[in-house]
Amino acid sequence: MSLQLHGPVIMILGPSLLPHLQLWPRPLLHRLLSDLWTNGCVASCRRLSTDGHTPQPVIGQDSVEVLGRSYPRDDFTNVTPKTLSRVGRDLHNQMHHPLWLIKERIKAHFYSSYIGRWGNPLFSVHDNLSPVVSVEQNFDSLLIPPDHPSRKRGDNYYLNRTTMLRAHTSAHQRELVRSGLDAFLLAGDVYRRDEIDSSHYPVFHQMEGVRLFSNHELFSQVCSGDLLSLFERGGRRTPEKQETHSLEAVKLLEFNLKQTLTRLVAQLFGEGRKLLEIRWVNCYFPFTHPSFEMEVRFQGDWMEVLGCGVMEQEILNSAGAGNKLGWAFGLGLERLAMILFSIPDIRLFWSQDERFLKQFRVQDIHQPIVFQPLSKYPPLSNDISFWLPDHGFTENDFYELVRSIGGDLVEKVTLVDEFTHPKTGRRSHCYRIIYRHMERTLTQQEVRFVHGQIEGAAESELGVQGRY
Repeated sequence: MSLQLHGPVIMILGPSLLPHLQLWPRPLLHRLLSDLWTNGCVASCRRLSTDGHTPQPVIGQDSVEVLGRSYPRDDFTNVTPKTLSRVGRDLHNQMHHPLWLIKERIKAHFYSSYIGRWGNPLFSVHDNLSPVVSVEQNFDSLLIPPDHPSRKRGDNYYLNRTTMLRAHTSAHQRELVRSGLDAFLLAGDVYRRDEIDSSHYPVFHQMEGVRLFSNHELFSQVCSGDLLSLFERGGRRTPEKQETHSLEAVKLLEFNLKQTLTRLVAQLFGEGRKLLEIRWVNCYFPFTHPSFEMEVRFQGDWMEVLGCGVMEQEILNSAGAGNKLGWAFGLGLERLAMILFSIPDIRLFWSQDERFLKQFRVQDIHQPIVFQPLSKYPPLSNDISFWLPDHGFTENDFYELVRSIGGDLVEKVTLVDEFTHPKTGRRSHCYRIIYRHMERTLTQQEVRFVHGQIEGAAESELGVQGRY
């Protein structure tokens, strides 16, 4: 999705990090929650095993079994065996995996930079909460309206109408705050139905942070801070603040948030790297206000790496922390790893190829790594054209079908032609599917076999009529 940016501010991070951040007013950019940051518990508080003995998921006729628990199927069930096979892999907890390295670098930065009054780390870390959550956790607890497009069945993986694979780690935010935590980091796998290309995958990993401040904690370093307050009565909601917050508190909180994240990114990219361009962009999330995104320049394009903002006070009130203000941020581990390690394709994170994995076995987690590409095996492309049914077809359904059959053999799917018959009004789509194996050369014969399966399944499952 392209964004029209209004006066973005670009900063250069290099050997001399800018010591001060400014606060820049910009109009809000409303965008769908499908771009969420980088996204009473049913199973989320249960610890996951990391010893390799996680029960295999099973999709039965009447139920779905995930992580040793059974969930009844209904008309909303749309998880696939291919996607469920990723549940419990926990790449972010596999030692020396690139996603683990990024997670550990972030942990190390927060552990060393933010120390509590007794000398212990200020932030606690939670990286093994179950990805199976309730719909209430994933959406309602974050104030996401019932009619919000991010809830669509076509964009999420539902076990049934009340249970799903989390679409973002923020699904656990309220329960962790309710448990009494004021500062924490949370990492985990998240699941979304999406397009198919080198930077999108139905499973990816997020890491987020939350920090809450009492009146004393926020204003203790401010001259005459004892005269200031987090809250005000009779306030109104503006682009700069929520109705119950004082402007002084929000500006100080925003400064602290942006400074924290700027220092984190500077630490991740290191003093010796070439200059890195970043910019802050105002945006919209239902669970923070004001909200911002940090974008970095990557391979000539601006790439969003994290979203953040001042937490909606209603969330804190519902979690029993109504006397505090907080900020939250979330980032995509894959996106950071692709930038930091020059990894060109998101499918590589799931590779079992020793030539890939051994490049990240380092004694020091901060050791610079530049991924050396495996042999670039040639791509094979095949087109598929079909008439669409009158109702019920969505592109994400087609992408999911291609993933279910082609798996990681599929590198990219692109809509290359649309046609409407001038007399009948019937609509036709033509998609180009690019196949490429990450570890060997594919033959046209095996690709043609997979492609034929996709053609047949598209007709039987999606109700299309082939034009091949």
